[in-house]
Amino acid sequence: MDYDFATPVERRHPAAGNWPSQKWHHYAAEVLPLWVADMDFVSPPEVIEALRARVDHGVFGYGLVPDSLRHTLCEWSAEHYGWRIEPEWQLWLPGVVPALHLASLALTEPGDGVLTVTPIYPPFLKVAERTGRLPQQVALRAPAAADETWRLDLEALEAAITPETRLLLWCQPHNPTGRVWRHDELAGLARLVERHDLLVVSDELHCDLLLDEGARHRPLAAAFPELVARTLTLWAPSKTFNLAGLTTACAVIPDAGLRRRFAARVRGLQPDGNVLGLVAAEAAYARGEPWRQALLEVLRGHRHTLAERVTQWPGTVMSPPESTYLAWLDLRRAPALEGAASPQQALLERAGVALSDGADFGWPGFIRLNFGTTASQLEAALDRLDTVLRAQ
Repeated sequence: MDYDFATPVERRHPAAGNWPSQKWHHYAAEVLPLWVADMDFVSPPEVIEALRARVDHGVFGYGLVPDSLRHTLCEWSAEHYGWRIEPEWQLWLPGVVPALHLASLALTEPGDGVLTVTPIYPPFLKVAERTGRLPQQVALRAPAAADETWRLDLEALEAAITPETRLLLWCQPHNPTGRVWRHDELAGLARLVERHDLLVVSDELHCDLLLDEGARHRPLAAAFPELVARTLTLWAPSKTFNLAGLTTACAVIPDAGLRRRFAARVRGLQPDGNVLGLVAAEAAYARGEPWRQALLEVLRGHRHTLAERVTQWPGTVMSPPESTYLAWLDLRRAPALEGAASPQQALLERAGVALSDGADFGWPGFIRLNFGTTASQLEAALDRLDTVLRAQ
């Protein structure tokens, strides 16, 4: 089947329907938004067909997670990750961000340390504070040259671990840098987790968006069986299939004791499953693979377009992302932005392009750019950025 990733979808004008969007309605109408992780592509037709059939039923009472969805996710995991999971390991939840907070409440006590590495998806940085735990952070090792990439600094990570540290919030593939962690980096991480008796929440939300040809995701708990009893893995179809608004994710918890602790603690703190989200998730995992493959081809092309443009922006550094449709740009030495308190704010005001502010990820001076949009919309935004960043 041919899928259309080229035709822009009207998401802002009232003629498109009265459906406000965070991405398109947060800023003024003249601004081009390349910020929040929301693609501008129509979701797979197989998912839309399944949703239409469910809507036609007309009754939207409390639902249950269907056994067919559990088995479909098991099949997806075995085929795509080489990890054979069981249906009973799955706890379906209203999104990954709630899951991070619920995990902190369920798996730690007040005063326990919750550790994460920065830069990182902003909600990670709020989990400890919002749940009455001790926030702990450690920085990744930034690339020293344009041909280098972000690295996990294992020495710094171990130095950040204290007797209070109980939970590691991990992200693979990494948001915002797009890193796909190498096995040796993960092996070092696994040794630290065991040595310090930590629990791990592994956010693997972007794992189906590996951009390099032939790349294959390996979940942390699958790659290191010694971590199975201490790891909670988070997956969702939201980023891959553009279904974020249907608020459906899954925590995969192989260890029965850990699973019981989590399930008991979160009872009453979350709504029942989103009946449309569950339908969409099953359709995506069961029939969305051809669409996903077509999407990856588009994203590879957009990554190339962006990388070429960045070479024309003096002082701008980007390690091309190995996954996701998100790029992490270092603008600290961009002469065109010299003196700007915030590159994000300067580019919003001077170029009319909305980007994500690196300060929210723990690293001021950086921006995150979402290239999950049509080629024409991406080119229009890059042309605007040219007017500022190419200035001498």
